[in-house]
Parts: sequence; structure tokens; C-alpha cells
Amino acid sequence: MSGTDNIALLTQYLYKSFEINTLIKAVLSKKRSQATDLNNVFIRPVVVKGEVMLSFVYRHATKDLTRNLSLDQAGSEFDRLLKEHFFNADLFTSEADFSLLCNKRGNSKLLKKAATSTEIPLFTHDKIKLRFIQPENNIYLRELGILTAGFKVKNDMQDKFRQINKYVEIIDGILKNTAESNGLSVVDMGSGKGYLTFALYDYLKNNKSENIRVTGVEVRPDLVEKCNKIAGEAGFKGLKFTEGTIENAILPEFNMLIALHACDTATDEAIYRGIKAKAPVIVCAPCCHKQIRKQMKPDNILKEITRHGILQERQAEMLTDTLRALIMEAFGYKTRVFEFIATEHTPKNVLIAGISKITLTKPNQEVLERIYQLKAHFGIEQHYLEKLLNI
Repeated sequence: MSGTDNIALLTQYLYKSFEINTLIKAVLSKKRSQATDLNNVFIRPVVVKGEVMLSFVYRHATKDLTRNLSLDQAGSEFDRLLKEHFFNADLFTSEADFSLLCNKRGNSKLLKKAATSTEIPLFTHDKIKLRFIQPENNIYLRELGILTAGFKVKNDMQDKFRQINKYVEIIDGILKNTAESNGLSVVDMGSGKGYLTFALYDYLKNNKSENIRVTGVEVRPDLVEKCNKIAGEAGFKGLKFTEGTIENAILPEFNMLIALHACDTATDEAIYRGIKAKAPVIVCAPCCHKQIRKQMKPDNILKEITRHGILQERQAEMLTDTLRALIMEAFGYKTRVFEFIATEHTPKNVLIAGISKITLTKPNQEVLERIYQLKAHFGIEQHYLEKLLNI
């Protein structure tokens, strides 16, 4: 393609990534003329007076200038800058990175690479934020202690508020790969104080469908009572909290199971209940990995890892969650294991997400063989989830 064609194509990628909320930033570089003092242009999404725009920062030799443009304006300016001022451009999105390389002869290459970052930042401008969960008139966040009486995020709750928004963003991304958004029934096993349970219901009700039911399961009766009271005050008719353990709670019919930071084998009990119920979606953030760590006794070179306590602990975490993901795959789930969020509130930040792709009457033997081989390398007799599923 010619330089003009590739510029047009990259501009289309800019439009698309902005519209579907995957745009992270763009950088224009390698100026066409050394006579100008404009060295680079940096582009990122911002929110100005409630409107999402693109901020262009023009970096000159001695000063920076900023313009905030609508999408249409930004596309024209992006195209103009590349044709008149710069040879190269890098576009970073959460799905892929794109690099445009042009030269003085009019030749160009447009390269697509794996995304260097999959995390969309919260867009900020003059302290205005674009969020999945809004603080304005948010009764449940006020009652849960995240907001002041005037519905402002408390200074010591900024990290928690970011965690809530990141969590909702992740769940929204998972649901985009399913057909379960309408008529969704969610059970949140071990809902605790309810921060994330309330936020998920709020987002699903307002952005997916009114026909949403969320049930928080919590063993502490005082938290169940408090959360049900707040749900009533917020007018959340489809949200309720019930007392029970992950293992024994009486659950309604559900098509999505969530268990965040269930300790040790409680994560396996949650996955087991999701698999037995044939839930289309299972999402877990594991915590503690004692069951496998106690069994690990490799008689091969891997013992060099397990002889150091801290390395043994980290290996046990990776091995436990790898086996969990494989067991889910054996029962027809397509799994992803990725970072949840790294904050002081979530020291265990791995998330296992499974989406059911095929209904199996019995586990896939090929996957079970891979599980067996992996266990054999580490001297593992049985993973607790295997025991629950009788495999």
C-alpha cells in the first residue's frame, strides 16, 4: 500500500478503537522536516465536561500545547499530522498495537503486533473520570463507606473505588464473549462486605438488561443482614444476600458463578458447584494454595524449585491454578488465567475465567491425561477439585 493508504487505514483503526473503548494511546514521531520545532504528538482519550474526547499534546522544543478534539476532528487532525509533519505513528490498544513506518519516497509499512498492554486506563481530565460505576447519588457505595455523605470518593478509598471499576470492566469483557447478558442470574460465592456484588448488579441492571438477578452468598449473618438492608435502600429488587457456605448454600438456578478470594479449597468447591450446575460462566480469584503445596514432592530436577520455601509457595500457586484451569477444560470450558488487579486489597490477583463451549457427559480423556502427567512431575496424588468431581 502507499503511504496515503496506510495512513487512512491507521486512522480507521484509531476511530474503531476509540468507539469500542480499547484505545490506550497513540504517538506520532520522526518529523518530516528538521526546520520545525514540533518533535512529537501524544494522543489519548480524556473526558471533558462529561464528553469523551481525544487529547492531542503537541511537544515542541521549548513548550507543550494541548488540544482536546471530538472523534471527527481528531481523525482529520491525525491524518493531517501524518501527511504533513511525521513519518511514523504507533497506536496502542488493548487488543493489538499498530506501527506505521513511512519514508520520503512515499513508501510505507503498517505493522500489527500483540498488545503490549491489555489494561484500559481510567481516562482523567481535570479530575473528571470515565467510570463503569458512578459515585453520583450512589446510595450503596455511600452506605458501604466508599463515599462521603456528599457522594465523593473518600481519600482513603480511592484504591478500593478503582478496584471496583476494574472488576466490573473485567466482568463486562468476559460477558462480551457469551450470550448470557440478558436474563442473567449470578451467584457470588463469599460476597463479604458486598462492594463488588453491589457494583456488578448496578452495572448489569443499567447496561445489560433489567432482567438481572444477583445473589450474594456469605457465611456471616451480620453482613447478610446489612447488605440486604442496603440493597433495599438502593432499590435493587433483583439483588439479595443469603447466609451460607460455598459448599452447602442453597442456590437459585444460575448461569454465572463468581468466587473471589475463596481461601484454599473453597475455590475448588465453588468451581465444582459451577461445573455440576453446568453454569455457562465461572469466574474465580483463588486465594491460598495449601492443599497442593503439602503434596509437592518431585523426585526429579523440579525439586530444585521446591527446596526453597518462597519458591515452593509460588510454584504451588501456579500448579494449583493450572490444574484448576485444566480440569475446567476437561469439562468443556474454555479458560483464561490472567491478572485481576494489583492493589493492597487484592494481594492474590490471579483470575480464572471459564466459558462453557461444549456440554460433555464425561470429562475429556485427552485433557485428563495432561493433568495426570503434570501431577506426576510434581509427585501430586490428587487435586481437591478432582476429588469433588470424582475423577
